[in-house]
Amino acid sequence: MKLYISLSIALIVLVLDLASKNWVESALEFGQRIPLTGFFNLVLTYNPGAAFSFLSEESGWQRWFLSGVAGSAALLIVFLLNKYKHEKLFCMSLSLILGGALGNLYDRVTLGHVVDFLDFYIGTYHWPAFNIADSAIFIGAALMIYESFQHKEDSKNSKAKVK
Repeated sequence: MKLYISLSIALIVLVLDLASKNWVESALEFGQRIPLTGFFNLVLTYNPGAAFSFLSEESGWQRWFLSGVAGSAALLIVFLLNKYKHEKLFCMSLSLILGGALGNLYDRVTLGHVVDFLDFYIGTYHWPAFNIADSAIFIGAALMIYESFQHKEDSKNSKAKVK
């Protein structure tokens, strides 16, 4: 996959993420919930930490630490996108992860926290709220895992043909 296509996918994810967060912040007050189904709400919440609010109770150093990790990961991803441009599924997964990482990085640097608003639940159990960036990162990681199993199958088939 050509680098400009991969970066375009990441840019689309970034734009969708930032636009959705902007809309939610303009439509809801902090903590406000809008029930949409029996298992899904829109809710405006802020996460100063990482996934599942990891490090959210810290004094503020996590903002810059997590920003550094995300920035370094973004640079590494661009390098990998260029190096492995012939592996389409791998590049697609990295593009989704890059777009999501940049969306959350933008929030973390400019706001000091990440805006979350998608709230899925069963009964009284609520999954931690998340956003479009988190969804893209998850889908990208799932695709990467799937792609890694594809390579194992290809290797097994190649070895079987050689024997």
